[in-house]
Amino acid sequence: MNDEIKFILDTSKEAMDGALKHLEKEFANIRAGKASPAMVASVMVDYYGAPTPLSQVANVNTPDGRTISIQPWEKSMLQEIEKGIMVANLGFNPMNNGEMVIINVPPLTEERRKELVKQAKAEAEDAKVSVRNARQDGNKDIKKLDASEDLKANAEVDMQELTDIYIKKVDDTLAVKEKEIMTV
Repeated sequence: MNDEIKFILDTSKEAMDGALKHLEKEFANIRAGKASPAMVASVMVDYYGAPTPLSQVANVNTPDGRTISIQPWEKSMLQEIEKGIMVANLGFNPMNNGEMVIINVPPLTEERRKELVKQAKAEAEDAKVSVRNARQDGNKDIKKLDASEDLKANAEVDMQELTDIYIKKVDDTLAVKEKEIMTV
């Protein structure tokens, strides 16, 4: 296999890896029953007039599977943190005890679990589209090469095998997340 084909395959593999990593990041934001600091990662807080991520003004912990505790570095930030959580519309009701903000994560209903599975499937489908786009881009680059038709055909077969591997990885990742969401 010549170096140009290897470079195209490696580039496509990197793009497919990126799609899989993005999917895993998106799956981390889909809650599956137990509390996680990632659930409030998108919360922005007004810190002296500037919108700032919650993680930059407070420690976020999960003392147990149903609770998220947010300990601000400055007590004056308690109201701003509460306001930020409400504005983010995460469906949580923050409680302020004067020291920290506590969020009790309610258990998921069956209906909500099914909605989350739909959301996870949509994210997985987006990842598959990204993988297929990487294959398409790679195949276009292969066709432009100045190489024999046999080499090009073999490279396209290799590209398809790579695509199949990544599509399977996406499906496996989805199956794990789906099981996690549906487990009561």
